[in-house]
Amino acid sequence: MTHRVFFLNGPNANLYGLDKNGTYGRESFASIQARCERHAAGLGLSLDFRQSNHEGVLVDWIQAARLDADAVVINAAGLSYSSVPILDALLAFDGPIIEAHMSNLWKRESFRHHSYVSKAATGVVAGLGALGYELALTAVAALLQETTTSAHS
Repeated sequence: MTHRVFFLNGPNANLYGLDKNGTYGRESFASIQARCERHAAGLGLSLDFRQSNHEGVLVDWIQAARLDADAVVINAAGLSYSSVPILDALLAFDGPIIEAHMSNLWKRESFRHHSYVSKAATGVVAGLGALGYELALTAVAALLQETTTSAHS
């Protein structure tokens, strides 16, 4: 059985690789997406990798995941620190949720140290750049395997 994973990226993720300060690395968003798609395929996951700068669109995608996905990986970006609607949508999702951030939030400004997304997340990967995105997918695959194995036991 192939598990479907929604990998949702929030505001400004489309600018990865273009940041003069290098906070998010030098790798472009398209390159990171291709890297994640290869990694997911190797894990036997069907990946739906998306990005939006709009909170409501992210909420719609999370709600759609209730019917169309087995797990969600989300980098809500700046909305992580402010979006109760994203939190509420995630709390209504029954599968594993991994929160992923390219940067280490706790080395950045103090307002980034609290994430609403974390309240709904099964786990968090932060500060490892694009490698963290791959590790988030590895975690999802393991969590889904655990669920499938225990359901058949």
